[in-house]
Amino acid sequence: MLTTPFVTGSPNWTDLATPDREGAVDFYRGVFGWEYVSAGPDTGGYGMFQLGGGTVAGVMPIPEGQAPPAWSLYFQTPDAEATARAVEAGGGSVVYGPMDVMDLGRMAVFADRAGAGFAVWQPGGNKGLDLVNVPGALTWGELYTPDEDAAFSFYSAVFGWEAISTPIPGGNGTYRMVNPAGQGSDAMFGGFVPLGSDPTEADSDPHWLLYFAVTDCDATVTRARTLGGTVRTPPVDLEGVGRFAKLTDPYGASFAIMQGVTPAI
Repeated sequence: MLTTPFVTGSPNWTDLATPDREGAVDFYRGVFGWEYVSAGPDTGGYGMFQLGGGTVAGVMPIPEGQAPPAWSLYFQTPDAEATARAVEAGGGSVVYGPMDVMDLGRMAVFADRAGAGFAVWQPGGNKGLDLVNVPGALTWGELYTPDEDAAFSFYSAVFGWEAISTPIPGGNGTYRMVNPAGQGSDAMFGGFVPLGSDPTEADSDPHWLLYFAVTDCDATVTRARTLGGTVRTPPVDLEGVGRFAKLTDPYGASFAIMQGVTPAI
């Protein structure tokens, strides 16, 4: 389970790059109830999505055509430079080298050896997201990759991740779930999926897909569609886990939602 306070290797930030920040703010406000708060006049239009005053994500405008609209996932590091060296040693690449973000922390952007993008956040004044694993907040990350074993070898070398595999309902193989080093299975925050195994993702490049928690998957899908979003995978039940769907916002950024199983009383 994704929790705070964050430890080395755990997801501690996420942000959206979009060509239409105002439109994206309207969309995600309608879908999740998020409110937008500017990060200030010297941040190039960067801002935060918040719920009840707690930050659940960041958002930044990108010029049309400069980069594809996308959600990015950041992992905590105590030393962005050391992580950059580990990424390169593991066969990944440095997209943007470590840089200071005022006095808030240091960040860097990478690609793993298959080309899936990810980033790191070395906390300074900003310790990371305020809310995770509650309705409207980040709850899971899924890596779609052509080689699970190679991907795990890479990320375990960079972050020290540990993994456990569990049978997929219906006898369709196993699902590898990861957690920060030494934190045990209760700290699992994501899973690996062979890129060609899901028709929805089969034609895409390797990537991380973010899941946000919701209380009603079907109602959230309806709101997203009404607000101009696209439903890539309609609501599906996953035995013992919950009900999920995959969506794309009106500007092309993909994400997923998860309604967890309600415990039996």
